[in-house]
Amino acid sequence: MNKTFNTIGLIGKPNHAGANATLKKLDSFLDALGYEVLIEQRVGFDMGVPEHRLVELVDLGRQCDLAIVVGGDGNMLGAARVLSRFDVAVIGVNRGNLGFLTDLDPHNFEAALEQVLAGQYRQETRFLLEVEVYRHEKLKSSNSAVNEAVLHADKVAHMIEFEAFINDDFVFSQKSDGLIVCTPTGSTAYSLSGGGPILTPELNAMALVPMFPHTLSSRPLVVDADNEIRLKLSLENDDNLQISCDSHIVLAVMPGDEVVIKKGDKPLRLIHPKDYSYYNVLRQKLNWGSRLY
Repeated sequence: MNKTFNTIGLIGKPNHAGANATLKKLDSFLDALGYEVLIEQRVGFDMGVPEHRLVELVDLGRQCDLAIVVGGDGNMLGAARVLSRFDVAVIGVNRGNLGFLTDLDPHNFEAALEQVLAGQYRQETRFLLEVEVYRHEKLKSSNSAVNEAVLHADKVAHMIEFEAFINDDFVFSQKSDGLIVCTPTGSTAYSLSGGGPILTPELNAMALVPMFPHTLSSRPLVVDADNEIRLKLSLENDDNLQISCDSHIVLAVMPGDEVVIKKGDKPLRLIHPKDYSYYNVLRQKLNWGSRLY
């Protein structure tokens, strides 16, 4: 019988007893089904896996058809920024809190995963943001983000001043605590806490969400994701600034710098069980009301 996937990579949350237990269970389950299983080396050492099956995350992306991430959304984000470079499908086992990106139950994943392995799954692509910092027209640093890029000061509740452009068209100047630029994936994360809109995953859109702006007329703005967003930092800012990517990676920004945020070239291939429904996830995670009839 032809297999949809041949080589499967396991990625987990380091030094987490629950995640390790699930990884061991997954390893045994997949081995019994005859799959070649590689394990990301940081968690593989804790599991006592033979060294020839341990690989770095980049090599896992190169060699595997499917990657299974065990942990919370944070673990999925960290893995996704790397795995999106490769043609590898990604699915998550929830060992975190909310779990917007991790579908499978860590205690009862077998039936759903068997369906996925048999080719019965839903697939979607989620685009990432590419974030670049320029100083005197020279690229100083860059990185990617699955959820959002956030411009902010390195101090809490510290107002900054900047201008925003879209495709070189001036949009607004603003004094605020910062600005969130999010993808549809990130619209249910930090942006949602800041009053941003929920963008369904299939939308080719980004949201710009001001953080505590010094005006009542400032509102979130949704734009086509094929646009390029440029933020120009005022020279009047008197402190060091930052661009945070998914709250994991921080790029330093100085007064006068320009930040370019645009859609990345390589999307993440995210797969779900056949019965997955995005709206069901929203109802569960956000405690929306169930059907009346």
